[in-house]
Amino acid sequence: MAKIENQAALMSTYARFPITITKGKGTYVWDDKNEMYLDFTSGIATCNLGHVPDPVAQKLHQQLDTLWHCSNLYEIPLQTKLAEELVLYSQFDQVFFCNSGAEANEAALKIARKYAKDHGHSERTSVVSFKDSFHGRTFATLSVTGQEKVQKGYEPLMPGVRSLNFNEESDLGKIHNGKTAAVLLELVQGEGGVNPAHKEWLHSLQDICQAYDILLMVDEVQTGMGRTGTLFAYEQYGIEPDVLTLAKGLGSGFPIGAMLAKTHVAKSFTPGTHGTTFGGNPLAAAAGVATLSEMTKPGFMKEVQKKAAFFKEQLEHLANQFSVIKKVKGMGFLIGIEVDMEAKELVTLLQEKHILTLTAGPKVLRILPPLTVTTEEINEFLQKFEEVLISIQKSK
Repeated sequence: MAKIENQAALMSTYARFPITITKGKGTYVWDDKNEMYLDFTSGIATCNLGHVPDPVAQKLHQQLDTLWHCSNLYEIPLQTKLAEELVLYSQFDQVFFCNSGAEANEAALKIARKYAKDHGHSERTSVVSFKDSFHGRTFATLSVTGQEKVQKGYEPLMPGVRSLNFNEESDLGKIHNGKTAAVLLELVQGEGGVNPAHKEWLHSLQDICQAYDILLMVDEVQTGMGRTGTLFAYEQYGIEPDVLTLAKGLGSGFPIGAMLAKTHVAKSFTPGTHGTTFGGNPLAAAAGVATLSEMTKPGFMKEVQKKAAFFKEQLEHLANQFSVIKKVKGMGFLIGIEVDMEAKELVTLLQEKHILTLTAGPKVLRILPPLTVTTEEINEFLQKFEEVLISIQKSK
């Protein structure tokens, strides 16, 4: 594939693939040469209903002709409706809307500090996060991200952050040190290698948080909105977080983020303590309402679970055939394939067969099909993936 020329007007913050996507529908996208690709990235776990899903498009078209923006100084009925629906389908009580996952995590970090002060613990200013995590690229969220490559060049970072070992029982004793306000974690580390939390470890972590009134804050920016086979991943672990953050799949590609909290935590946000100009505006709320409506239809998640189980079974079958695959991991349609080669080389080989995938670290291929993917499309991926694996095996 030919390299795309650098565009002088754009800052070089992305190492872009040499593909220009101009159109998308369902599980497929088309480039500027009208070549079709099977998209198993979903815009990085964002287009969970596929590209341009009809129910969301219809809702957005209706709203485009009505009202785009009015600011949060006024009542926004669709925003209220989306908040009520999120509360209905979760264990949380109130919602703050913003524009992205990083902003949702910023809100979580702010409310943790405020909650500690409101409850007489002004000394509790630190946050515990975990190595290989990813929580965003603002100063606060990159500070709690457990990856040096994201933080390099931005030191000094936000003080008071401790990064412990994920799934490490011995590190749990380090959480409470008298200064910890909150623990922030992903239930499946996406960018860090598609690493699911161990259930027993997570329950021990929750016990510590509850014992010392430390907020347990779960980042479901990537795992939320059905990605793992339930609307939220925490449902599969049997835990009760104090705070949850969402974005990506909430708007089917339209920018929206949300922080959900239990009442005792939400009380710390009062008028003037936090805010946003665009968060939860009528267009974003319309996308969120339509997306959530589709995902909560009877049988939707059961179908996702069924297809995801079939997909994982077939990938395990390939792993038994090809030594390049070391492990298949993940939950639902957040899948990581650990390999004994550079994962980016696999991404390139699959692109040549018009299949789009991602990496999650140097040795993990990340696969994120839409939740609406069909069995036929899964089989199309498996066939092309097997062809790539055969070519790799022959070249050794």
